Amino acid sequence: MAKDSRLTVLGSCGGFPEPGRACNGFLLEHADYTIVLDLGYGTLPRLLASRPGGDVDAIVITHEHPDHCIDLHALFRVRFYGSDRHARIPLYCPPGVLDRLAGIEPDVDLSVVFDLTPLPGSCDIGPFRLTSTVLPHFVDNVGVRLQSRDLTLAYTGDTAPVPELAELGRDADLFIVEATDRPGEIARPARNLMTAAEAGQWAAAAGAERLLLTHFWPGRDRRASIAAAREHYKGDVIAADEVLILDL
Repeated sequence: MAKDSRLTVLGSCGGFPEPGRACNGFLLEHADYTIVLDLGYGTLPRLLASRPGGDVDAIVITHEHPDHCIDLHALFRVRFYGSDRHARIPLYCPPGVLDRLAGIEPDVDLSVVFDLTPLPGSCDIGPFRLTSTVLPHFVDNVGVRLQSRDLTLAYTGDTAPVPELAELGRDADLFIVEATDRPGEIARPARNLMTAAEAGQWAAAAGAERLLLTHFWPGRDRRASIAAAREHYKGDVIAADEVLILDL
């Protein structure tokens, strides 16, 4: 792994945030380049604490559900109504993300702040090659793989347990996998979310070096999630937490 890289957890809940927490969001810093992965409920204040004015190099949003994207709208307001003029932020996401947020802010064009590149697709972002994979969910969702010369990070967004996950996280230094464990999940006839045990299974199939569990359903025992993942994956298993900063 790269010595000068780190991942800051901005939020770790799925659906809606628990008290004192936020929904999914991550800040990746590598080779003097910063990428945000998702901005769910409550993530923006945490981002602004380390990146005043929301000064980041790029944003990647996996899908349009508000627990993954709603604070993108808050960031829009910081950039649009703040006293300083800023360059547009490159934004990589399925088109439905901005379509949904436009309903909240119909009088202003969000492209004034964000420079959209639609996903799925592949492109270069700073030191990374971004590749994205469509994964099954209730809405269009992409799993994201960021690969540089000395660091590979993969992130599922929200997904059913499908074989594409093994390739998405193949040999990744860090595989961020949703482990919602919503009650009754495995009994549902159509799957759109995963359990911690399944997260462990697919991290093992991918041969990932480390597994970061995230998107915990509110009230979920995170120690139980770690234990369930460890039954299937023998590498390092970490539960995302809003105070967590991982050196990569």
